[in-house]
Formats: sequence, C-alpha cells, structure tokens
Amino acid sequence: MVAIVEKVIGAPPQQVFDVLADGWTYSDWVVGTTHMRDVDDGWPGVGTRLHHRAGPWPFSLTDASRVLVCEPPHRLVIRAGLWPAGEATVVFTLDPVGPDATRVRLGEDFTAGPLRWIRNKLNDLVLKQRNKETLNRLSDIATRQKGSDR
Repeated sequence: MVAIVEKVIGAPPQQVFDVLADGWTYSDWVVGTTHMRDVDDGWPGVGTRLHHRAGPWPFSLTDASRVLVCEPPHRLVIRAGLWPAGEATVVFTLDPVGPDATRVRLGEDFTAGPLRWIRNKLNDLVLKQRNKETLNRLSDIATRQKGSDR
C-alpha cells in the first residue's frame, strides 16, 4: 500500500462498519466522491458495487467500485474504479481499542491504469492527506450515529 493512514474513532467497530456498509453515504465521507448513482443490493457483499461520480463538474468521472473482501466488522477491501485514470485497491481495517473505540487503518494503492505509473512522493503525500480527511469524515458520521442511539 502506498498511502496508509490511521485514526482512532470513538465508536465500537460495528458502529464504524455500519457506516462502511451504507453505500449511499460514501459521497458524504470519501473525499473526491461527489455523487452516488446507485448501490447494488447486498452491499457490501463480495462482488457488489457502488456506482459513483468523482471529481469536479464538468470533469467528473463516472465509474463503479467493487467489494473484493468483506469481513464485518473488521475488514473491507474495495477495488475503486476511476477510469480512464485507473483503479485503486482500498483496504479498511477496524480493530477495537477498548469497549467504545476503533482504530481504523485505511490503505490505498493504485493498481491499474495511468495513476499507477505516475507515483511519486508528492502524489503519495496528497493521497495521504486526502485519506486523513476521509477518516475524519468517517469518524464524524460514526460518532454522530453513536450519539443518536442514546
């Protein structure tokens, strides 16, 4: 993995995984995803897809991302499509930290297309910063849901 970031979120793993399992919220917390067009029935089962738009209009790209591995509430691996730019493999790992917190590790690597060939330290830094913000947004949603259960 090229870009690996971690964050401790103040919610148990199942609560965080529930956000990952709600495909319609991805554009709320995945930086760069601007619109969810559709979510396959059974998401996040292996082989199911999210159909999305990414990037600013009028340059946004329409593609889909597919689940490669789903082990609730601890691991989710997605092949994120952004053609013609390429594809990335995105790995979410959730580990409990005490009764009410989760260490989320997000790893991302370009695995196909032109993005794979233009790797450099600047791109890695930008991707890490993007993924830090993605985890901040995921945390906001997961902890807000936790608070609404009270």
